[in-house]
Amino acid sequence: MTDDRIRLQKYLSMCAVASRRKAEELIAQGKVKVNGKVAQIGDKVSPKHDTVTVGGRKIVGNKKHYYIMLHKPRGYITTMDDEMGRKCVAELVRDVGARVYPVGRLDMASEGLLLLTDDGEFANMMTHPRCHVPKIYHVRVRGEITDRTLELLSSPLTIDGKKIRPVKVAVLELYPDGATLEMTLYEGRNRQIRKMCDIARIDVVRLKRTAIGNLTLHGLKCGQWRYLDPQEVINLKRAVK
Repeated sequence: MTDDRIRLQKYLSMCAVASRRKAEELIAQGKVKVNGKVAQIGDKVSPKHDTVTVGGRKIVGNKKHYYIMLHKPRGYITTMDDEMGRKCVAELVRDVGARVYPVGRLDMASEGLLLLTDDGEFANMMTHPRCHVPKIYHVRVRGEITDRTLELLSSPLTIDGKKIRPVKVAVLELYPDGATLEMTLYEGRNRQIRKMCDIARIDVVRLKRTAIGNLTLHGLKCGQWRYLDPQEVINLKRAVK
């Protein structure tokens, strides 16, 4: 008989209960039970034969996952709720048909392509440090743009004590007071582009993510969303190296 058991935190992530890290926290807090017994970190479960509960609620595996892309406007935070009452991206995707969660982040002042899903494994795959799916941003900056500036932005800078992967930088348009740059990232550290520009002593005026892998904002107006088709999901998964 084939052993179909998988780690408990992976199963909870697959069921869109929580990310693997959060699932481990729930297990450590004693909130997860398997067949009526309090689970421990490292436990494995059989999705077909074991009963898993979180806080007393039975977990049922999703047969269908939802994957969408949203053209996030500026002024919205990338969370599903906010205790301060600020506008959240959840307000824009209420009619998706499932409770989806953001994959990665775009800060409140940024806009552009944001993925959301109820597939915890997919979200974990796309945000893992080994994920090399390129993300393209158009960045309007203010300040002097010299060859040295571009060389600096393209170099493996150190941000928050960690060296980042080199970023591909191209000038799309020059202005008397700055430029619009196209920046291609292969990782997504918190506020990475803004911190890079701080190091280069230029100011970010506007930041927009225009593409993730082969996905672009083409035809999607600000504030709108659409489902990804199965091939688009497959392509994203294949792009993770």
